[in-house]
Amino acid sequence: MGRVAGGRELSIDGLPFRVWQSPHKGRMSRPVFVIVHGIGSSHRYGVRLQNELAAHGEALSLDLPGFGGLARPRHPLSIEEYATLLGHLFDALHLPEAVLVGHSMGAQIITELAVQRPELVTHLVLVGPVVNPGRGSGVQQALDLARDSAFEPGVVKRTGSRDAMRAGLRWFLAEMRPMLAYPLRARLARVGVPVLVVRGADDPIARLAWCNDLAGSVPGARLLNVQGHRHVVHLTAPRNVAAGILRLVRSAAAVPAAGAVPVAGAVLAAGAVPVAGAVPSAGAVPAAEGSSAPAPEPTAAETPGPGEGA
Repeated sequence: MGRVAGGRELSIDGLPFRVWQSPHKGRMSRPVFVIVHGIGSSHRYGVRLQNELAAHGEALSLDLPGFGGLARPRHPLSIEEYATLLGHLFDALHLPEAVLVGHSMGAQIITELAVQRPELVTHLVLVGPVVNPGRGSGVQQALDLARDSAFEPGVVKRTGSRDAMRAGLRWFLAEMRPMLAYPLRARLARVGVPVLVVRGADDPIARLAWCNDLAGSVPGARLLNVQGHRHVVHLTAPRNVAAGILRLVRSAAAVPAAGAVPVAGAVLAAGAVPVAGAVPSAGAVPAAEGSSAPAPEPTAAETPGPGEGA
């Protein structure tokens, strides 16, 4: 899965965080990428993506309080509280503004940080964002999670089961309530930085219509739909996701590449899908588990399938 240095534990407002930093030489380089995991998981879901991004800047991933083997807070934390703590972590580490990458519930946390502390954020990348309001109950989310887990590759199952056991069912359920209540679309509409929404094309949790709707709430935002992957797409297709992130970061000074369709003035390379409709993701290709070489991309156009409604 790759290695990251650090595992440095810090106390932020009395709560534990652990920071994993990719090896680098000299001073902290730009851009800075910070990866925030979702509910029931840990930094380990983001290690492969972190290693890809570390070749292009400073890359860090986190273990949030109550996850990754860290002590649980005395009470469940709201998304707003997580974001405030994350901002204080930035302060403690003297981090400059960063490209924030959040998976699942982590997408909520980074969005809230962008609203609370916009000076800390240059770009937002929402990977498998939740919660689809059309599937907003705990039961529906549990069913979608079970449906996803059954067909994820072994690396996801092994990583997920270990992280879930360390977090514990009680803490998972306690944190699910604020996750279900967070109004992601409304908060995302308030951010003023470039946004990329990423999903695996076979993800039953972050469904296509919901992700299109999210991207449509922000002028110029894009959707990257990675063929052949599911909810933990940044673990199973890290090169594809990293390529999309780098296109986003470089897009301000880039010339539109072939196949890129601008939305509200946005400029991105091929592989970013415009929110107005589902079209082929020219740069999104599946990568086999544990393989460094991506497989050929399907040529069929991406369209909403049965049950893909918001």
